[in-house]
Amino acid sequence: MRINSICITNIYVIMLTKKFISYLVAVLSILALACSTKKDDHNHHEDQAAAGDEWKEMDEFHIVMADAFHPYKDSSNLEPAKNNAGALVEAADKWAQAPLPSKFEGDDEIKFKLNQLKVDASTFEGIVKSGDDKSIGQSLTKLHDLFHEIQESWYEERE
Repeated sequence: MRINSICITNIYVIMLTKKFISYLVAVLSILALACSTKKDDHNHHEDQAAAGDEWKEMDEFHIVMADAFHPYKDSSNLEPAKNNAGALVEAADKWAQAPLPSKFEGDDEIKFKLNQLKVDASTFEGIVKSGDDKSIGQSLTKLHDLFHEIQESWYEERE
């Protein structure tokens, strides 16, 4: 009798293991499908650039902003932002002075935002010199948010 109960127990364990593996495969398949269909804004940006629409000055500012902002956002590290304050001013100034892409010809709102970005970058640089980390973080966030407003306008579909 003991051998039969051991065999039945082993069969039961094998059945549970097979069932568990089936469920695990199903869950992983659903997870893989969900991840593969997620809309990725970066792909949209790449598609737009591939279509021949480029705004070089925006991309240049974005690189500097990413280097400055993400360490602060991710771990409250302001050193990269402090070190890049001058570069943000230069990139904002270059961007504000560059000709607008055809999508924005005659768009006074974008011109205003670009000039405001230039002003905010200069303000940020001044605040960096004061050494007050809370003010630096607030100014950097404001500058970052304005940048994203402009960037979202660029990638927004024309109606």
